[in-house]
Amino acid sequence: MTTYSARAIDEPVLKELRATDDAGRETTFVTDEEGGAPLRCCLRRSAPGELIALVSYAPLRRWAAATGADPGAYDEQGPVFIHAGECGGPRGDGDLPFTNAHRTLRRYSAAGRILGGRLVEDDFEAALTHAFDDPEVALVHVRAVEYGCFLYEVRRP
Repeated sequence: MTTYSARAIDEPVLKELRATDDAGRETTFVTDEEGGAPLRCCLRRSAPGELIALVSYAPLRRWAAATGADPGAYDEQGPVFIHAGECGGPRGDGDLPFTNAHRTLRRYSAAGRILGGRLVEDDFEAALTHAFDDPEVALVHVRAVEYGCFLYEVRRP
């Protein structure tokens, strides 16, 4: 079985987002009193007392700029939580994070066009494998069902 890796937001992008988000707004940090926010910088949930921000992020736009793709109308932005400062990124334990709830897998071509989506209610890894069975799929966005938020990206192995 193929092993897939979740891609957190890269540190150079995080540095930009800590100043101004992808909607052009100045970033505001708050102390997370309760914890539990899904952080896209290290792919874990926040702990109570951590300094975090909710910023607007355009994942497909960032990927397209690096690859030369033109996502057209599929270029969207949405809210993501990040740490106020460098956090060291994901632990690298190999597990795919945030898979303990219903998720949506949104498949994209190398041109940046949506090739389809799927609600995943169980066996997340099998659904991810199935998404990459289509040779046209270049990357998959994992999203939360309840809010539609981008959680992380998985690229073709």
